[in-house]
Formats: sequence, C-alpha cells, structure tokens
Amino acid sequence: MNEIAEDAVLHEIESAQPAPAAPVNTTTMGVLVALSMSHMMNDTIQAVMPAIYPLLKENYTLTFTEIGLISVAFMMSSSVLQPLVGLYTDRNPKPYSLAMGMGITLCGLVLLSFAGSYRVVLVAAALIGAGSAIFHPEASRLAHLAAGRRHGFAQSLFQVGGNFGSSLGPLLAAWIIVPRGQGAVLWFSLIACVAIIVLSMVGRWYAAHLDARRRTPASAGPTKRKYDLSRRATAFALGILVVLIMSKFFYMISLTNYYTFYLIDTFGVSVQTSQIYLFVFLFAVAAGTIAGGPLGDHFGRKAIIWVSILGVAPFSLALPHMGLTGTVVLSMFAGAILASAFSAILVFAQELVPGRVGLVAGLFFGFAFGISGIASAALGKVADWTSIGYVFQVCAYLPLLGIFAALLPGRKHRV
Repeated sequence: MNEIAEDAVLHEIESAQPAPAAPVNTTTMGVLVALSMSHMMNDTIQAVMPAIYPLLKENYTLTFTEIGLISVAFMMSSSVLQPLVGLYTDRNPKPYSLAMGMGITLCGLVLLSFAGSYRVVLVAAALIGAGSAIFHPEASRLAHLAAGRRHGFAQSLFQVGGNFGSSLGPLLAAWIIVPRGQGAVLWFSLIACVAIIVLSMVGRWYAAHLDARRRTPASAGPTKRKYDLSRRATAFALGILVVLIMSKFFYMISLTNYYTFYLIDTFGVSVQTSQIYLFVFLFAVAAGTIAGGPLGDHFGRKAIIWVSILGVAPFSLALPHMGLTGTVVLSMFAGAILASAFSAILVFAQELVPGRVGLVAGLFFGFAFGISGIASAALGKVADWTSIGYVFQVCAYLPLLGIFAALLPGRKHRV
C-alpha cells in the first residue's frame, strides 16, 4: 500500500468530527475510504485461498471435492457467524471489533503458511472465515453510518474495495506464492497488520460517535420507512432478494473458484497465466461494483437489480462455447454487470427492514458466504463426476433467475 495515501486516510479519520446522534445528511468520506481500503485488504487475503487451490491440490493430492470442502470451511464459518455478529452488535456496539476480527484473520494466515496437512489447511480456512464474519457486518454498518443520504454510493464504495482486493489476490498469489511455495502465504500477514492499524483508527471514530449519541439521546429522529408493506409482503420481498443472491453467488463462485481450472483444462494455459486471467475477471468485477450503488440511488434499486442479474445471461450462455480470448472477454462483461447487484440488493434489504442495519448486513453477507460454500462443494462434486466444462455449461443458466426481480416492490418515495 502506498504509505503517503495511507497516512492521508488515517489523518482524515482522526480529524473527522464525530457523527451527531441524529441521522446525518453529510457523507464522511475519510471513514468510507478507510473502510473501502480495509475491505480491499480483507478480501485480498480471502482471495489467496481460491488462488492457491491448484498449488494445494498438487501439494496434498486433493480431489475437486476436497478443494470444495476448503471453501466450505471458510464460507460456512463466516456464514454462520455473520448474522450473529450483526444481531449482537446492533444491540451492543463494539467500536474495535473490526480490528479484533482482522487479528483472527492474521492467525489464520500464519497457520495456513505453516500448514503441513489438509486438516490444518481446513482449520486455517475456518479462522480466516471467522475474521471475515466479524468484518463484513460491522464494516457495512459503519459504511451506512458514514453515508449520510448516499447509502447506495457508500455501499458501492465499500464493496469496490473488497472486489478490487479479490482481484489482487490471484495476481499477488501468482507473483509471490506460486514461485516460492505455500510458506510465502506469510507475506500476506503484513497486509493484515496494516488493516489492523487502519481499522483501529476507524474504531476510534466510531467510539467518538457512540459517545456523542449517548450524550444526546433525545436528538435521534424516527426511522423513515421507504416501503409501505405488510410484514408478509416484506418477508416475500426479502425471499426474492435471497433467490437473487443465490443465483448471483452460485454463478460467481463457478468463476472465482473454478475459472483457473477451466482455463487450464480447456485451453492448456499455465497456472500462473490462469491466475492472471482470474485477476482480469475480478478486476472487471471491481470496476462494475462502483456503478451499482450510485445508479441505484438515482434510478431505483429494483431497476439495477433487474439489469445486473438478468443482463448477465447472454454473456454466461455464450461463454462455454468460446475460445480463450472470447472466454476472457465475456467473463469480464459478465463480472462487471453482475457485480453491480450486491450493493443494490443489500441497501434494498436494509430499506425494507429499517433500524436493523447490522443484522440485515450479517444475514445477507452470511447467506452470500454460505451459498458460496455450498456452491463450491457442489460444483466440485459435479466436476469430479463429469468435467469442469460441464459445470460451466450448467451454471450459464443461473442468471436467468434474475427475472424474479420483477416481483420486488417499488419504492413509496425517493430520498
């Protein structure tokens, strides 16, 4: 990370005034940038796992099913814990929990670098997942808090950091880990240490906000509802969002976890070259993420969700039938379009259930991680039974589920 840029962000966080107790109309950019940078570092570390799957497969003579179980260990530990973290911190805010969560991730990285068996790799993956479980709902809450009225923009800025980090992971793995071996994972602990420092500064800002809120409890206004729905209609809308999350992440995991294997198996590229192509795909995902939130703020979240999932179908359906260049280009378009969905879906859900930002973030991040873990294991099993190429042909139809976005409610009013 650029040292000057880091110092500038930390200075802006330190100098930021605590948010008043009432809902604010201004956007605290220093905090949002710091959260986005932290998300980048967190997801760079997370992306190391799938990026080194070919290396782990060779080191431990693993099947695709066992590769999928590594993702299950990571994704499920994160999935189960995230809603619990969100529910707990909605009622008991913990300003420095983000830094503590990154400390758990650091422990997982160190263990992964020294792992001598498949079982230890599973434990390390679970620790990294647990750290992520603390990070995502809490960081999403702080992004919501620092957003002012620009909630879509704030979530997109937060998400783009994570997606950019996910794109960096395979590239750094290709440069650092593949030539040197599994022990080189230890170098990524430096990223975790920097993230702990940044998140400690964010925690200081959050502590100041909580202190200001305790001093002026009567100034908080009522939570505005953006949808005039019954509880049953709200539950139905949340169910539709869950279906859309499932289609998005099932298809996305086929690319992030098995794209390298597909390129190696289908086109005979090297491991390092496949990881560079994975970086290109994930960079396109990062580029597409930043558009979803602001466009949702302007045009409405329903329209963006509709376009960003169903709009991927032409590219996903054509991808398994293309050559190497066509595959790379179509994967970039699919990733960029699909990436705009999650920020819009998350803010849509938070607007459906106002006042429960941490719980909603925990549930949706947790479900996303959980479905990703299940998808990874299931697709690995299918790949063992058939082939990686068959997996890509089947998953190509998943974006068609975006048609269910038509059942989402419209907004009562714009804000």
